[in-house]
Amino acid sequence: LDFRFNGWGGKFEPWDDDDALAGRWARHAGHAVRRVEMVLEGGAIAVDGGGTLVTTEQCLLHPNRNPDMTRTEIEAVLTGELGVSSIVWLPVGLALDDDTDGHVDNIAAFPRAGVLLMQGCDDEREDDWLRCDVNVRTARDAPDAAGTPLDVVVVPTLPFTEIGGRRVAVPYLNAYAGNGFVAVPVCGHAADDEMVALIAEQYPGRTVTALDVGAVLAYGGGGIHCITQQVPAL
Repeated sequence: LDFRFNGWGGKFEPWDDDDALAGRWARHAGHAVRRVEMVLEGGAIAVDGGGTLVTTEQCLLHPNRNPDMTRTEIEAVLTGELGVSSIVWLPVGLALDDDTDGHVDNIAAFPRAGVLLMQGCDDEREDDWLRCDVNVRTARDAPDAAGTPLDVVVVPTLPFTEIGGRRVAVPYLNAYAGNGFVAVPVCGHAADDEMVALIAEQYPGRTVTALDVGAVLAYGGGGIHCITQQVPAL
């Protein structure tokens, strides 16, 4: 499936080559490609492999993505094209995530079906304290595809760092889960070891490794999950 890409809502021009990349790569790898005429970025959704998808209203319903589509129409594309039957709409992404308008891969990840890891914020002085709290409460009220309440596991600390004079969040859940391993972003926060250990509990059988992402954030255009693309085994 080759969804449209418009430079995260028209922020970074030109994006025609970026929009063509997914289809070109898939054809190069020998896959059949079908174009889907809806703007959708990989970081805007997460799925659990069991029919449940999570996203944010802030991003997917933003008028700079699909202004001519209603929420119902967007849901119809997601369920029809991705094979999911339950969509969890979290209200917002992180406060400083203005480039992507609140990508969900900064705040939530499914380690397995029915279990949702969620980024919290334990500092009430931060704007993200309320945003994360609202998201967690929303998720706990949401059913998965099996009709049962999601098992929400909160990663309570949200670290920040400074890159080029700009303050940025380093959410632990912007990670990459591969075959037998998980790469978790860190930035030298005092809680890194504890938070990585908490995440590791949700990925039994995989080696969980912490990676300092200062250089990635400075030059790579996002965290670990942002600059990678998983290729599911079929």
